[in-house]
Amino acid sequence: MAEAGTGFLEQLKSCIVWSWTYLWTLWFFIMLFLVYILRVPLRISDNVSAVSMFLNTLTPKFYVALTGTSSLISGLILIFEWWYFRKYGTSFIEQVSVSHLRPLLGGVDNSAPSAASAAGGDADTNRQSVSECKVWRNPLNLFRGAEYNRYTWVTGREPLTYYDMNLSAQDHQTFFTCDTDHLRPADAIMQKAWRERNPQARISAAHEALELNECATAYILLAEEEATTIVEAEKLFKQALKAGEGCYRRSQQLQHHGAQYEAQHRRDTNVLVYIKRRLAMCARKLGRTREAVKMMRDLMKEFPLLSMFNIHENLLEALLELQAYADVQAVLAKYDDISLPKSATICYTAALLKARAVSDKFSPEAASRRGLSTAEMNAVEAIHRAVEFNPHVPKYLLEMKSLILPPEHILKRGDSEAIAYAFFHLQHWKRVEGALNLLHCTWEGTFRMIPYPLEKGHLFYPYPICTETADRELLPSFHEVSVYPKKELPFFILFTAGLCSFTAMLALLTHQFPELMGVFAKAFLSTLFAPLNFVMEKVESILPSSLWHQLTRI
Repeated sequence: MAEAGTGFLEQLKSCIVWSWTYLWTLWFFIMLFLVYILRVPLRISDNVSAVSMFLNTLTPKFYVALTGTSSLISGLILIFEWWYFRKYGTSFIEQVSVSHLRPLLGGVDNSAPSAASAAGGDADTNRQSVSECKVWRNPLNLFRGAEYNRYTWVTGREPLTYYDMNLSAQDHQTFFTCDTDHLRPADAIMQKAWRERNPQARISAAHEALELNECATAYILLAEEEATTIVEAEKLFKQALKAGEGCYRRSQQLQHHGAQYEAQHRRDTNVLVYIKRRLAMCARKLGRTREAVKMMRDLMKEFPLLSMFNIHENLLEALLELQAYADVQAVLAKYDDISLPKSATICYTAALLKARAVSDKFSPEAASRRGLSTAEMNAVEAIHRAVEFNPHVPKYLLEMKSLILPPEHILKRGDSEAIAYAFFHLQHWKRVEGALNLLHCTWEGTFRMIPYPLEKGHLFYPYPICTETADRELLPSFHEVSVYPKKELPFFILFTAGLCSFTAMLALLTHQFPELMGVFAKAFLSTLFAPLNFVMEKVESILPSSLWHQLTRI
């Protein structure tokens, strides 16, 4: 309640600032109007009478034009505010009032953190938010030549963004190159190939490197980008494995001879792990799931420290395909730890296993009558935990939102991670009877448990605010990015919409009933000017006529 009250007060302050600015502007124009009236030394009553006579001579056409123009201006402001909100996620009037007018009126920007909070717990939260907004390599990323390019050939759409492919190029340069590559002609060519933007130039460079030597990274590039089927990619990866194992054994013997040899051995290790992992993924895609599971287990045993590749997520997906739920639970017991970084795969797989125990007999009507059992409560809590970590996933699992090909990089807790998870795991949820029904009945209850606004989390850190911007860079333009939390319409869009509708209604009524609306307008203006007329008469009666004459002359 405290957080909700804080958000309401902030919105109220912005409204007050804007209203105060509006009143001061109105008062300024009223003063200009009075100066214009009193520019000649006449009696005030004469000026007020002249104003009243002028207002009484106005025709209904003037009121139609006035209200119509007001409606048009309000409509233009509304269109601009709506466009600005859709593009930037905030109100232009509110942003201007908070950024520029509040300091002039003596307000304090509460968005700037204090020194004490920066030195305390908020600093830890900010660091966690930055780490959660880090872009990660998608553990289940597809093959460019055999999958992404085939999609482009069929649909004419590019499934990968330039930003995503640029991140992949940086990854390739980090994992597949080292400082001693210039000493070996084939590796020197591949070092330039990974920096090349043109796919055909990269493929040509890989063929050129293979003419000089059996280069493992050249085979990797051809398997990723030139092979048009998974079978072709697997053959190239097997050739890469043969060349990579030889390089790895040679560098392993020389790794302690100096820093350059150690760097080369690190590169050869990365190359070997990448090849074996992609071979396991090829086996999984070609239906040899048990073989893929064995390859992944062996790889994790051989290189236990390379957790940055997240091979356990590939293993979880393959085990779910085999319906080896006990083995899945064993993997989760090792990696679903409070000290390890979470992912949608870990959280939603844990929820799926707990839902599997109760989903086949779950009924919302029966649960509302008798209450939830312990097992059902555990399943619901696991779903709530998963939804809090990534709230975008349920809409894809429940097929409320269409799927696209997952990107090569994902943002944890973002829409890109949700797409990558649902693309591979939707079939596993469908296979468990009643799991999607349980998810459909319970996932929205998560948002009642999360404090609002999202300044504090319930089981995880607060949801990062950078996910929408990063996901728009990672996902193609034809995909509508899922945004959480849903942005509420600013006050000023509602205000201008109401003002536009009200003035348009007045213009229509004045056009249809000119005499009646003219009477109402004159009565309203007479009532509006009555206090001013009263004050002017009192001032005129108190001040001597000679003094007032001199003041008006000034």
